[in-house]
Amino acid sequence: MKLDAEIALAHRLADAAREAILPHFRSGMTSERKSDSTPVTLADRAAEAAMRAIIKAEFPDDAIHGEEYGAETGSSGRTWVLDPIDGTAGFLAGRPMFGTLIALVVEGWPVLGVIDQAVLKERWVGITGRPTTLNGQPVRTRGCAALADATLATTGPHYFDDHEGEHFMALAARTDHRRMVMGGDCYNYAMLATGQIDIVCEAGLKLHDYAALVPVVEGAGGVMCDWSGEPLHAASQGDVLALGDPARLEDVVEALACGH
Repeated sequence: MKLDAEIALAHRLADAAREAILPHFRSGMTSERKSDSTPVTLADRAAEAAMRAIIKAEFPDDAIHGEEYGAETGSSGRTWVLDPIDGTAGFLAGRPMFGTLIALVVEGWPVLGVIDQAVLKERWVGITGRPTTLNGQPVRTRGCAALADATLATTGPHYFDDHEGEHFMALAARTDHRRMVMGGDCYNYAMLATGQIDIVCEAGLKLHDYAALVPVVEGAGGVMCDWSGEPLHAASQGDVLALGDPARLEDVVEALACGH
């Protein structure tokens, strides 16, 4: 799939989001609560508005699905999926582990993904059929010989309901839980793609949370799927796994299934 124009656009979108976000980082800005109680800031809204304006000017037939301003239909079968600040709580706490997520979804499947960390000036780009890059240089996930050696990450236990939490803890018990990572949002997936983390496990994610991650992780040699091992697409339910070593997939799915 030839996506040169779309890749160039994705870079411009990430640049525009950085420009909107950086003046507000560690500025003491306040946030509001959305209907789902998650925080939103002026920076979230300004970054998404800037990206939407560019997409509408360059690919007016494409649909747009954004966290802050919802969905706009298109006629091309393609959707740009935007999360201007994935990890708003971390952003508000002054932690540079949030990221701007940009994805292109074609007929329901993510084919292009960007994770951009504005403060650290780190940009991961994943494209179906091509190696994932970090600031233009290829990156790879690492091997994991056994589940007991794996470093597991998740954004936080409060994102699991009781049932999901039991399954997560069943997986955690089989990993090297002394090295478990809490917090990080999309940055955990970027670190997995760069060979620093072995597994990320989360529940309740929405399309704007995971669409961009799929091409990044898979282009680096990893795999992303739901908790049953099925590939992620636009209609997935949001129980998400990322593994740096696909050889551990059966072990992870089995461990998750052991939760009561």
